[in-house]
Amino acid sequence: MAQSVHRMPALTLNTDGHPHPRENALVGITAVLGVIAFTTSFFYNLHALTSWTGLFGIITGLWGMFVSVTTAERFVLMITLGASAVGFYLGIARGGLLG
Repeated sequence: MAQSVHRMPALTLNTDGHPHPRENALVGITAVLGVIAFTTSFFYNLHALTSWTGLFGIITGLWGMFVSVTTAERFVLMITLGASAVGFYLGIARGGLLG
């Protein structure tokens, strides 16, 4: 008797089965910049770092959204793009890019 095996889906951004190295690199860069911008936004004296990483995170996130192929890439990009934007706005409010 044939039995079906239910496996957990693999955590991958390439849900269509094709490799996307450029798109995945943009997702990774945006994720790193978003996490840095969001976490440094809690510290008032790091507004320059927060602003610059947030700005670059927004730019790479928007470019990643422009060239993204799969829904998983877009999902991660939207979360980290939002984190970059929050960091950017709080960094600007606390002193700006050159402050």
